[in-house]
Amino acid sequence: MAAPTSTVDLSAALITTPVPIGHWLAILPVAHCITLGAVLLMLRGYPRLQAWLAIPGLAALALIDAALLAKVAAEGPLTMVMGRWLPPFGIAFTVDLFGALMAFTAALAALAGGIYALADIGESGRRYGFFPLLMLLMAGVTGAFLTGDVFNLYVWFEVLLISSFGLIILGSEREQIDGALKYAVLNLIATTLFLIGVGILYAAFGTLNMADIAEKAGDLRGTAPLMTLASLFLLAFGMKAAAFPVNFWLPAAYHTPRITVSALFAGLLTKVGIYALIRVMVMLLPVERQELSLVIALAAAATILVGALGALAENDIRRLFGYVVISGIGNMLAGVALGGLGGISGAVFYALHSMVLMTALYLAAGEIARRGGGFSLSALGGLYRQSGGFTALSLVLFLAACGLPPFSGFWPKVILVKASLDLGAWWLAASILVGGFLTTIAFGRLFLLAYWRPAAIALTPSGPRWRTGLPLAALTALVVGFGILPEQLLALSQSAAAGLADPQAYLHSVFPVGGAP
Repeated sequence: MAAPTSTVDLSAALITTPVPIGHWLAILPVAHCITLGAVLLMLRGYPRLQAWLAIPGLAALALIDAALLAKVAAEGPLTMVMGRWLPPFGIAFTVDLFGALMAFTAALAALAGGIYALADIGESGRRYGFFPLLMLLMAGVTGAFLTGDVFNLYVWFEVLLISSFGLIILGSEREQIDGALKYAVLNLIATTLFLIGVGILYAAFGTLNMADIAEKAGDLRGTAPLMTLASLFLLAFGMKAAAFPVNFWLPAAYHTPRITVSALFAGLLTKVGIYALIRVMVMLLPVERQELSLVIALAAAATILVGALGALAENDIRRLFGYVVISGIGNMLAGVALGGLGGISGAVFYALHSMVLMTALYLAAGEIARRGGGFSLSALGGLYRQSGGFTALSLVLFLAACGLPPFSGFWPKVILVKASLDLGAWWLAASILVGGFLTTIAFGRLFLLAYWRPAAIALTPSGPRWRTGLPLAALTALVVGFGILPEQLLALSQSAAAGLADPQAYLHSVFPVGGAP
């Protein structure tokens, strides 16, 4: 298929006016991560200095993302164009409320993981590049959330994939190599499918700018293979997000690296896949999403139930939490299938909740192992007698993961169940509720065995350390805050969903005058 031609005078596409200073915020988070990562790499021989530079750097990233979120919430989407070429010829970073929310929440999770790593990652791990790889990972994650170009979305996927390979094998243990192989194979297949989709997309549209594609899709729907594109992207991003039936790699891989790495992976990586799926299917290909809604809904229900049943069957806490990640992905997929303001806002709210919660759960697993001597439920016991405070904190996280009030997991499930019932999809609502019930049983079993059951051997009391206790307490506070005071986050999620369903503000940010060429 020949690429559509453009009659635009290229000389008119050059930017001739200065870029507003505020628009530099769109690329500042990525530039910050890459620059700091390069500096940390040059300080490889100074592992202690690396750590104490990385934590303020991650805090600065959170502040930059907070400023970006505040600007976008107040003024609407903003666009920063590279190389002084206007879109669709130049590469654009276009930040709307959805992308800004995801980037800010990811920065908070990374900051918590970085602080926890001060206790979890030893000098050897730091010499092998933990902190430079962490900053490279955040560059990939943040770039994926902020880019306005489909090919650059692929590029940022590659950046986070490369850095995640380095992090998952940090330590070079046999189990880590085995987990990395399983992680790599399916992710490389997904990346290949994504790249094929990008090629077909460019052949059909003659552009890879998201705003340009969203504006032209209606005119090309009768001639371009948009259904094929939607199916390819659904499969590729479904693999990235660990949706059924291509979810088996996650519980086989996420339990192998250091617990800090597992926490970052669980909190961030699958959410990038969900973000890409929502961005492409809801904003760029909404008609095709509607036609595939039943397929997506069936995959969502299966993902929820497989994740919940897997969590019930597991004895290793890390693998159990891996299945909880999968079940949560199913809830987000349900929102994509439902569409509309209710479904998409529920998916966005759940994604933000899951980024915080899953990071916290894996950090709690690290504390369980430190206090109880391992990750096996068969050997654990007596944690309640050892530390009532840690037990209470863990219980909050467990209840939030089950979707019980008054914590953050309750509200997005309510939104998704209501949206399902409003559309008559009672079976999808039932799968969400049954999945939550099974997850509650799985966490009840964990709590009874690891906390309430008397310890088989005498445990040595282990007091809290600020490097592990502070990030865990901070993330738990967010889980409680989102649950007790959900109004602001709910309003932001609804605004983000409205911006995806009706992207006129996004398009105007990219093409301020006269629309796309």
